[in-house]
Amino acid sequence: MKIGITCYPTYGGSGVVATELGIELARRGHEIHFITYSQPIRLSTPQDNIRYHEVSVSQYPLFEYPPYDLALATRMAEVADTHRLDLLHVHYAIPHSVSAMLARQMLASQTPSRHLPFVTTLHGTDITLVGQDPSYLPVTRFSIEQSDGVTAISDYLRDKTVQEFEVKKPIEVIYNFVNCDLYKRPKEVGVERSIFADPQEKILVHLSNFRPVKRIGDVIEIFHRVQKEIPSRLLMIGDGPERSTAEWQVRRLGLQNRVYFLGKQGNVQEKLGISDLMLLPSQLESFGLAALEAMACEVPTIATNAGGLPEVIEDGKNGFLAEVGDVDRMAGCAIELLSDETRLREMAKLARFEAQSRFCASKIIPQYEKFYERVMERAS
Repeated sequence: MKIGITCYPTYGGSGVVATELGIELARRGHEIHFITYSQPIRLSTPQDNIRYHEVSVSQYPLFEYPPYDLALATRMAEVADTHRLDLLHVHYAIPHSVSAMLARQMLASQTPSRHLPFVTTLHGTDITLVGQDPSYLPVTRFSIEQSDGVTAISDYLRDKTVQEFEVKKPIEVIYNFVNCDLYKRPKEVGVERSIFADPQEKILVHLSNFRPVKRIGDVIEIFHRVQKEIPSRLLMIGDGPERSTAEWQVRRLGLQNRVYFLGKQGNVQEKLGISDLMLLPSQLESFGLAALEAMACEVPTIATNAGGLPEVIEDGKNGFLAEVGDVDRMAGCAIELLSDETRLREMAKLARFEAQSRFCASKIIPQYEKFYERVMERAS
């Protein structure tokens, strides 16, 4: 198949999943065309069967906000026509599905017999935040209904979409995935760990885009309590609007020598693979990709019982769940687990097993392929 993929090419989960999906599809012999305003962050090296098409947005004094969605639609149509794409797959309803719909109409106006199907994957914020803004709700609902196929990354998000938008379009759940051959605990971790921690110290880790919904302050507070009981360090991977506040909180608590702000990392598996425990106390996660990536690296996660996280983490088995804001329980679970090396290793192995058995790319990518085939068959 020849597939065009559009996403936000950033460090957020939707961009990561879309890029990894394209890479995995290309490995399976499909021709993939990324159509985005900048190169996706995980597409850092040349890949066979993958091409990148930049969306250029002209800057005119007339426009306070340049019309990216129109430029994207034009570029989608151009790429689809030039490379004879079979399908467009857009990640995030706003504005990508609207642009795909326009591109489909543009191509049909030139060649009435041609129908370019497009698939929309809902990732979370496009539904839980952006889509519920009264000014965006009608167009979000319309673009979902106009899609030739719709997927969501969790049962929670599918149900939330149906409830909030009253869409009649069937939504198929295809979970996020992880490359289990890449995300795994290295055989030797001592040298890399020694950069951040002494041999007797534990390493906790947090990975996100540092938005308010991630509750970065809770991460710092949990670690503050843990390190009083367990010799430990904290790796903060990512960047975003809450980073400066978090850095100030670390200084206020006197944790400067125990917390490392690593910024954006291209190969996050390298840092996850040397860690012992992931902290993810988010207000809401539609799935929890960071938790899954950690699990694949044999790192259990302490997270909140919110959104799609309970579909990934089984409380007490491969991680722990607590109510949003319950720093006491999350810190207590962390201390209890890190104090018991045998249980920590058992939970780490179960986390890896869960990632392999349910969310490995080798199990999820074929689901997308079959979904594409059904969509194209209906569109033909």
